[in-house]
Amino acid sequence: MRALDTHALTLFCAVARCLNFRQAAQQLHMTQPPLSRAIKTLEEKLGARLFERDTQGVALTDAGRTLLPQALHILALLDAAEQSLARDAAAPQLRLGLTTSVEAGLFRPPLARLEARLPATTLQLQAGPSPALITAVRKGKLDAALVALPVDTFDLQVQPLPLLRQPMLVALPSGHPLARKRTLRLADLTQLPVYWFERSRQPAFFDHCQQVFARHGYTPVFLREPPDHHVLLGEVAAGKGAALLAESFRALRLGGVAYRSLAEGEELALEIGLVWPGHKPHPALAPWREAATR
Repeated sequence: MRALDTHALTLFCAVARCLNFRQAAQQLHMTQPPLSRAIKTLEEKLGARLFERDTQGVALTDAGRTLLPQALHILALLDAAEQSLARDAAAPQLRLGLTTSVEAGLFRPPLARLEARLPATTLQLQAGPSPALITAVRKGKLDAALVALPVDTFDLQVQPLPLLRQPMLVALPSGHPLARKRTLRLADLTQLPVYWFERSRQPAFFDHCQQVFARHGYTPVFLREPPDHHVLLGEVAAGKGAALLAESFRALRLGGVAYRSLAEGEELALEIGLVWPGHKPHPALAPWREAATR
């Protein structure tokens, strides 16, 4: 057992301030005998007397005078820590999910505006595939999420954010002949293997894209898309294939990768939407919606 603990230090400081066991006990809302026993136990553990007691009264010993400022400092630090934790616990929090279907930098401006509007709100961000974020919102693990649309939102409220709409573009090896064109069509990619995500990652958006592909008679050779986009672009730079990505991925510069606009990019565009539980929207969501669409 440790010689010092906060309770023992509190009792010691009370007696040291009063230099009277009876008055200290009254302030501590306890009787004098257990207070005297606690001080005696503390002295035994420290191996030093803290108080001199005689018929004239109570006085601090040299050891007591040495301990007092240190004990007061320790208790003050603990009190400050408790107050800080209480403030943090009381501060409003917004647990927000961010889809990985777009490059993370897309969210920086609206998040900055949100934080400026709600300086007292703590943002807890979680990135992940849109279906996983929706599940987290439904289970109460997130207050809201920015997800890629279309997606199955079930019983959640959803609000598209038009200014974050993302047309699709083509990422292809910079040395490929198609990189000489400024704009590509799906028909241009027929003979080029294309990395594409598995349906299980985002079924609704996958089906939407398949409908667009069918409408244009596009039947590519698909390669399994790595979940990490940096790995994906490394594969593209190595000449293994092309990729269809959201416009925001232009921000990821990598030698050997060329980004080109896609004529059907708007048809394949994914929208970003805010989803939240309909029964009790988080109070921070109203200014967030305004900030995100401004």
